[in-house]
Amino acid sequence: MAEDDDLTDVLDQVAAEARPLAEDDEVADPGAGPDHFALALCELDGTEHVAGDADVGFEVQSVVKVFALAAALRLVGEDVFQRVGVEPSGDPYDSLVQLEHEHGVPRNPFINAGAIVVCDVLAEATGSPEAARDVVTDLMSELVGERLEPNPDVLEEERAGSHMNLAMGHLMSSFGNLTHPVADVVDAYAELCALVVTTRKLARAARFLANDGVDPRTGERVLSEPLARRVNAVMMTCGTYDAAGQFAYDVGFPCKSGVDGAVMGDVPDRFGVCAWSPPLDSAGNSRAGRAALHMLSERLGLSLL
Repeated sequence: MAEDDDLTDVLDQVAAEARPLAEDDEVADPGAGPDHFALALCELDGTEHVAGDADVGFEVQSVVKVFALAAALRLVGEDVFQRVGVEPSGDPYDSLVQLEHEHGVPRNPFINAGAIVVCDVLAEATGSPEAARDVVTDLMSELVGERLEPNPDVLEEERAGSHMNLAMGHLMSSFGNLTHPVADVVDAYAELCALVVTTRKLARAARFLANDGVDPRTGERVLSEPLARRVNAVMMTCGTYDAAGQFAYDVGFPCKSGVDGAVMGDVPDRFGVCAWSPPLDSAGNSRAGRAALHMLSERLGLSLL
C-alpha cells in the first residue's frame, strides 16, 4: 500500500470482508453471536481509525495478561521469569497436566497459570493481591486515558467459574510457586479479566509496545526498550493460545487474544491495533478477528517476519 492511502478506508474494506466470517464460527462463547464486529488502529501520534462497533464495551479477559506482565516487569524486571517461563505451552490455556510435570512453573505468562503467578509476583511487589489488581488497572487506565472498571455481573460469573484457576493455584502453591492465599490471587486475576474495554481503547493501550515502551499519549516510559521487546516476543510466540504459530504465519506481528473475542496487537514504530468479534474458532481465538488482522497485514505490509 502507498503511504498516502487512507487507513480508515482500508479498515472499512477489511471489516466488510471479515465480518461475515463470524457467522461460520467453529466454537463460540455461549450466547455470543456474530452481530458485533470492530476493528481499530491507533497511530503513535494519536490518530485513530475505526470500523464497526469500536466503542461497544466488552470484558478484556485474557488480553489483560499483557498489561499484568508489563506491570510486573515494571516493578521487578526480568526476575518475573524466574517463576514463569517464556515458551509456548502446546496445551490448553487452563491445563493442569503441564504444571504437574514441570513442578508448578507455568510455561508462559499468557496461559492462566502464568497470569496467576504474575499476579502473585505483583502482590509480593505491592504488598497484597488487591494492590496488585490496582496496579494493573491503573496502568491500563493510564494507557487508555480514562478509568477502567470491572463489569460486576461478569465478575460474579468469573468467581463462580474459577474452579480450574483455583486448582492451578493450589497446585502451584504446593510447589512453592505461589506465596499469597490462592483464593485472593485468583480473585484479583478475575477482577482484571472483568475490566470493561472497547476495541478503540485496546488499540490505544497497545501503542506503548509499538513505541519502544513509551506511552505516546503522555511521553511516560512504561517499560525500558529491551523489556518492551520481551513482551512483544512473548506475545508473538505465546499470545494466541495454541494458534500462535498460525498467527505468526498469517499476521506476522505480536498479538494477544481473549475469549470475549478481542485480538490486540502492535506494529513496532507504527500503531496499536485491535479486532473484536465474539464468535471463537476451535483454538479460542476470534475467527473474524484473526481474518481481519491477516487481511490488514497483507494489505499494509505489516508482517515483521
